Amino acid sequence: MPLLNKDRSRNWVIDAISQMRINLDVSILAYVIMPEHVHLLVYPNNDHYEIRRILAALKSPVSRNAKKYLVENCETGWLNCLTTYHGAREVFRFWQPGGGFDENLFESKSIENVIDYIHANPVRRELVSHPSDWKWSSARHYFGEENSVLQVDKIDFS
Repeated sequence: MPLLNKDRSRNWVIDAISQMRINLDVSILAYVIMPEHVHLLVYPNNDHYEIRRILAALKSPVSRNAKKYLVENCETGWLNCLTTYHGAREVFRFWQPGGGFDENLFESKSIENVIDYIHANPVRRELVSHPSDWKWSSARHYFGEENSVLQVDKIDFS
C-alpha cells in the first residue's frame, strides 16, 4: 500500500533514519523512500551490531507516528485496514511482516551497484526522469547537490 506517499510519512522515515544513525552508530550510505517501500544501505560502525535492532529502529518510530496520526485524525478506515489480530491480541501493522531483505556486501563494486539500484528506483517506476529529481533519495547527494533531505556518510571501501 502507498503508505509513504505523503511528505508527512516520508519525514517520519527520515527522522527514524537520523535517530538510528545516532543511537546505533550506523553510517547511512544510500536511501530512497518510495510510495510503498524503503531501500536503505547502512554500514554498522560497530562490529557487534544486530540487524533486527537496526530494522526496529527504523520501523518502530514510523509505525508509532502513523498510528498516532490515524488515531488523532479519526482515520478509522486506515486504522482498521492496518490492524490485524493474533488471537485476541490487536496488532497495528504499518510495515509488512518479516524483516525485509537484507544482505551483507563486501566488495566496493557490489556496494556501488546497490547504490545505483537504490537511486534508480524512482526512474524505473517513472516517477521522475533522473534519480536526482526524486527528493526522497540520497541520489541528490551523489550528484553533488546540496538539497538532500538527509545527508549520507562517505566511507572509502577501496
